[in-house]
Formats: sequence, structure tokens, C-alpha cells
Amino acid sequence: MNERKITVAYAAKVLNKCQQFVRVGLQRGTLPIGIAEKMPNSSKYTYYISPKLLEEFSGYKIKEKGSEKNG
Repeated sequence: MNERKITVAYAAKVLNKCQQFVRVGLQRGTLPIGIAEKMPNSSKYTYYISPKLLEEFSGYKIKEKGSEKNG
């Protein structure tokens, strides 16, 4: 598996949940697939989702780079 950016939308699709579920889970630290960091002087967050942790948590094999656009 190549290290690549996993979006909130892709993680939500893999988990069969809505994007808000993934965002809130990362913000609260209850979804063990990555982290959410609050941006300085802002109410917005940035997210990092680990492909390895997402695979381990979901049991779903993450496809290679570029596959996100294909399905």
C-alpha cells in the first residue's frame, strides 16, 4: 500500500457513514483512524487519516493511489 492522502469523504465511504460522523469522531478522538487539528485563530479543523489505521479499523483494503476517483 502506498502512503497517500485519505479524504474525509473517502473514509466515510469506506466506513459506510456520513462525513460528519468521521469529522466529529476525529475531533473527539473517538475514531482511531487519524487526527483532527484545529487551525490557529480559527474554528476550522484540518484532518489526517492514516491509510493503515483506516484499513485496520474497517477491515477494508485501501486501494492504490488514484483509485479514490475510480470508485
